[in-house]
Amino acid sequence: MTQPFSSSDGTSVTHEVVTHVVVADEPPVSLPAELRYDRADPYAVCLALGGTSTGTVDWAFARSLLSEGLSRPAGVGDVLVMPPHRCHRHSVRIVVRSRVGAAVLDIATTAVIAFLKETDRVVPPGTEGLHIDLDRVVADLRAGSE
Repeated sequence: MTQPFSSSDGTSVTHEVVTHVVVADEPPVSLPAELRYDRADPYAVCLALGGTSTGTVDWAFARSLLSEGLSRPAGVGDVLVMPPHRCHRHSVRIVVRSRVGAAVLDIATTAVIAFLKETDRVVPPGTEGLHIDLDRVVADLRAGSE
């Protein structure tokens, strides 16, 4: 569960990580994944599971949820984040749910912390609203109503 690759171009952050995935009635499996952040969507992070050759499954959720989940259980609904615990001392646990089922994902705490520190350099917490392109948001909303 190490962080073999990290990149930041000043407006986005990508960290490659390894996730340990547990799905009901299946043995745990390790999968490559990426944690992604982009200033264009300053409130959200993306967890992309799987490799580029096989395609990814992307989960987008609040950056604040991932940050809060480092110290206490956080989230409701489709994404829950739980801090390291005596059963999983060195990993942050993320539970993702959909209509077809749920999975438990363990990611190294050190990788999550490093990722969040980089996102904070791109957009400091509390300044997200300064980075939203309201004209683009309104155009996207109007395009969806036609």
